[in-house]
Amino acid sequence: LKIRRNPKAQVVALAVVSVGVAVATVTDLQFIFFGACVALAWIIPSAVNKILWSNLQQQQKWTALALMWKTTPITLVFLVFMIPLDPPGLLAFHWSFSSTSAILVSAFLGFLLQWSSALTLGATSAISSVVLGQFKTCVILLGNYYLFGSNPGTTSIFGAFIAIGGMSFYTYLNIRAMKR
Repeated sequence: LKIRRNPKAQVVALAVVSVGVAVATVTDLQFIFFGACVALAWIIPSAVNKILWSNLQQQQKWTALALMWKTTPITLVFLVFMIPLDPPGLLAFHWSFSSTSAILVSAFLGFLLQWSSALTLGATSAISSVVLGQFKTCVILLGNYYLFGSNPGTTSIFGAFIAIGGMSFYTYLNIRAMKR
């Protein structure tokens, strides 16, 4: 089965997704140099991580949990080295039962998020997984608006709809390529 893709159309679709997500999420911009440096520093490792996870799952035929079992120790080492970069730091945090419980619940939810990401990467490509993650962001933004009455502003809502339109076009291109 040979899949014929249209790379130019996919680039256009991904550009629309990027612009839409940027408009939807970057409405209250406050530039902090340290935050910008951290964000820029994580672009390449994050992309490499997604690509490696996708390749390992598809080439080695690992399940999502097996992939997590083999890669989590490496991730934990990197996180431990980043603790000193977290102002005010681990030792300055006020530990209590409620804060510790919230951290443990957050860690469990983070595990579920990683598991769902690994499941997605095993079934799709790294780019499709990222597009799906941005879809989640847009659904959360729109869901908060429609279900809970939050008002992110018309610009954010407009950006979310633009992003979802780009995601729909990207999905259409991938489905059409698979049918050929």
